[in-house]
Amino acid sequence: MSRIVSLASLVFALATFSGAAFAEKLPYAQSQIVPPTPQWSAKVRQAAPAKPTVEAPKRKLLVFSLRTGFDHKVMPHVDRVFEILGEKTGGWETTVTVDIEQLAPANLAAYDVLVLNNNCSKGPRRNLLLDELESNPKYTGLTAEQRQKRAEELEQSMLDFVSGGKGLVVIHGAPTILNNSARFTEMIGAAFDYHPPNQEVTVRTVDPDHPLVAAFRGKGPFIHRDEPYCFSGAYERLDFRPLLSMDVEGLKDPRGRVGDMVRYVAWIKPHGDGRVFYCSPSHFPESYESPTMLQFLLDGVQYAAGDLACDDSTP
Repeated sequence: MSRIVSLASLVFALATFSGAAFAEKLPYAQSQIVPPTPQWSAKVRQAAPAKPTVEAPKRKLLVFSLRTGFDHKVMPHVDRVFEILGEKTGGWETTVTVDIEQLAPANLAAYDVLVLNNNCSKGPRRNLLLDELESNPKYTGLTAEQRQKRAEELEQSMLDFVSGGKGLVVIHGAPTILNNSARFTEMIGAAFDYHPPNQEVTVRTVDPDHPLVAAFRGKGPFIHRDEPYCFSGAYERLDFRPLLSMDVEGLKDPRGRVGDMVRYVAWIKPHGDGRVFYCSPSHFPESYESPTMLQFLLDGVQYAAGDLACDDSTP
């Protein structure tokens, strides 16, 4: 009897080890997020890919990192991630800005990809452009009508930038930049609805053979601490190519709504002649220390730039 019990325990242990071997589980992130240190940047640089996935002309990225609403303390880390990826791979030159005028047509034209970094706006209006036009002393002389007109011009500039053939990368909370704009959220593929409390989230590839999830191949689920974002509006049409989904079973959700539909956390989609890459992971800097996540972001940028060709049709 004891031999049978011992054998059963061994089988269970081997099964457990096997399952763990085919998953990437990051250390549970610290709740307090401190600004990126040189040591943190060095860790990211070490983990980052050494070269682009696809050889292509060196691109120019504009990382827009203004927020008027919730302050995601990870924003400076995201800035550094894109700078480090561009520097180490030689794939692009990065410019970081909080100036909405950089979104004007003449300025955007100098770039190949626009990155929206956690650009949370104030609720319930959810219009970061108007928030900035009303609060920045630079625009004190404008009337309400002039501010509205300028906000519409800058929104149209971003829409035209992408539809005209350029790329858009949207990180974590950035959909709220213009969350009540049907045109803008349709371009992204979703409007922000809500998120349950940050917790351990298990992320899986939707189609393991898709080129844009090559970073996850053979590693099983990606387990990390995050805010599990849920979307509404355009999301309900699922008009995009999903890349990553999160497990909803067992997820802590006081509203009890997280499991009412499939919950994708990363996708791609064409918009006009351009391309959009959305990546919800992550709220915490530790997720960006993963070689898997860094490779995924690199590939997402290369897709948005038009260099990494893949199927972006709606399944």
